[in-house]
Amino acid sequence: MIVAIGSDHGGFELKQRIIEKFSADGHVFSDFGCHSTASVDYPDFAEAVCASVIEGKTDAGILICGTGIGMSMAANKFKKIRAALCHDHFTARMSREHNNANILCLGGRVLGVSVAEDIVHVWLTTPFSGGRHKNRIGKFSD
Repeated sequence: MIVAIGSDHGGFELKQRIIEKFSADGHVFSDFGCHSTASVDYPDFAEAVCASVIEGKTDAGILICGTGIGMSMAANKFKKIRAALCHDHFTARMSREHNNANILCLGGRVLGVSVAEDIVHVWLTTPFSGGRHKNRIGKFSD
C-alpha cells in the first residue's frame, strides 16, 4: 500500500517512527512533511495529504499532530475524505471496517509509541466490510 503521511511539529517524531516501522513491512510512504520539530501550521500538511489521496496518487493517508484533533478537523473539510481520529485498535478497526476511513489521524503527544503502532497496523490491514455500511457512507461521502 502507498500511504501519504504528514504531521506538524507535535507529530513529527511519531511520523518518523511509523515510516521506519511500516516501511519494513512493505508499505511505501510519501512523506509530505513536516521535516523537523520547528513550529508549523497543521492544516497545510492535512491539505497536501488529502489532495494526494483524492487524486489517487496514494491509497490512503496518515496525519499526526499533537492530539490528532486539529488534523482530523482539517482533513474532514475535503470532499471524498473520511478521516478518523483513532485512539486504540478497536476504533482503528471500526474506522476501516464500518466507515471505510481513508485518512487515519493520530495524536503524537497523547499516544504511546506501541499503542500508535498497534493502531496503524490494524488500520492498514483491516478491509472495508461493505454491505449496509456502504449505503450509510454514501449518505455523507462519495
